[in-house]
Amino acid sequence: MLVLLAGIFVVHIATVIMLFVSTIANVWMVGSSNVGMASSGLWLLCNKTCEQLPVSRYDDASLKAVQAFMILSIIFSVVALVMFIVQLFTLEKGKRFYITGAIMLVCWMCILIGVSIYTARFTGRMPGFTNSHHGYCFILAWICFCFSFIIGILYLVLRKK
Repeated sequence: MLVLLAGIFVVHIATVIMLFVSTIANVWMVGSSNVGMASSGLWLLCNKTCEQLPVSRYDDASLKAVQAFMILSIIFSVVALVMFIVQLFTLEKGKRFYITGAIMLVCWMCILIGVSIYTARFTGRMPGFTNSHHGYCFILAWICFCFSFIIGILYLVLRKK
C-alpha cells in the first residue's frame, strides 16, 4: 500500500509539472513559413522573436477561457497535492481520500474544458503558416487529462492503512 501511495504521489507531482509546462510554454501549434518554423501557444506567437498572439475578436473569449481553465487546473492540482499530504498525516486509518479525489476530478474537468475549447477553436489555425500541427504542450495537456482522471479515481478508491 505504501508503494502504491508513493507511486500515486510521484505521478501527481509529474502531472503538476507537466501542467505547468503545457500552460507556460508556447508550443501548442507548430507551423512552417518562408521565414522558418513558428509556434503558438496560449500566450505568444513565436517565430524568431515572440509577439502577442494575434487573435480575432471572435476567438478572443475562447482563448481567455482556455487560459483560465488551464490556470485553474494547475491551482486545483496543487491544492489536491497539498490536501493529499495533509490527509496522509491527519486521516484516520481505514478512511478514504475523498477530498483529494474530488479536487483532482475538478482539475480533470478544468483540463477537459480548456483543451476541448482549444481543440474546437484553434486546431490547425495558424494564418500565414503551412503544415501546421500540434506541439508538445497540446499533447502534454491531454496526457495530464488522462493522469488527473486516473489519480482522482485512485484517490477516491484508496483507503489509508
